[in-house]
Amino acid sequence: MTRRRWIADRVDGDHAWLLGQNAHHLFRVLRAQAGQQFDIAADGVLRVGTITLATSEKVEFHLGEEVRSESLPQVDVYLSIFKFDRMEWALEKLTELGIAQIVPLIATRTAQHLAKAAEARVERWRKIAREASQQARRLAPPEIAAPARIAAVIGERRSATIVLSEVEDSVSLKAAVAGCRPPLALAFGPEGGWTPEELEQFTAAGWKPASLGQTILRAETAAIAAVAVVMAELS
Repeated sequence: MTRRRWIADRVDGDHAWLLGQNAHHLFRVLRAQAGQQFDIAADGVLRVGTITLATSEKVEFHLGEEVRSESLPQVDVYLSIFKFDRMEWALEKLTELGIAQIVPLIATRTAQHLAKAAEARVERWRKIAREASQQARRLAPPEIAAPARIAAVIGERRSATIVLSEVEDSVSLKAAVAGCRPPLALAFGPEGGWTPEELEQFTAAGWKPASLGQTILRAETAAIAAVAVVMAELS
């Protein structure tokens, strides 16, 4: 029988805790009791956790042996900011697909009111990613970085880097990924796409342009489709 998996909110040696909403759900909804066992992701390591104390505010576990868990290829996503409701749906699905990090980008065509409001949304995005990680049985949520300008981040990568481009017509994403090894980074433009100047910045920094095909996809569709392709190729 597969045990339900939780990501610990706090870890100290061989003890871990679920707090707040996680504790409330486990105690009130799942009727957790002392002695029950669950898989607990504690500091990136999966271990068997036995409940020693359960309340609606805190569930404490004693951590036992490690549980074998498959590692995911490291894929980071540089995602230009777009309408928050659709972006948050994309963050949830990208987390389920197994990405390691999301860097929200402020691109030239990012709407100014979204760029200004993005900083205040980061904690909400991290909460969404954490909840999606538990649902997807991940060991840890992806890192959600603070919003950044393109020029500040595209030159920092030292791994394989691919920028998805609507104007690229000769290199498919599948071809661009062929032969690559993790870690890998993918960059996605905002609604309206990258400007020519931004594409020049990417290529000058060593990013390889690639296409998802002839149809024009919405930002969230492009990100999810591309990551699914990449994960399949790297697995």
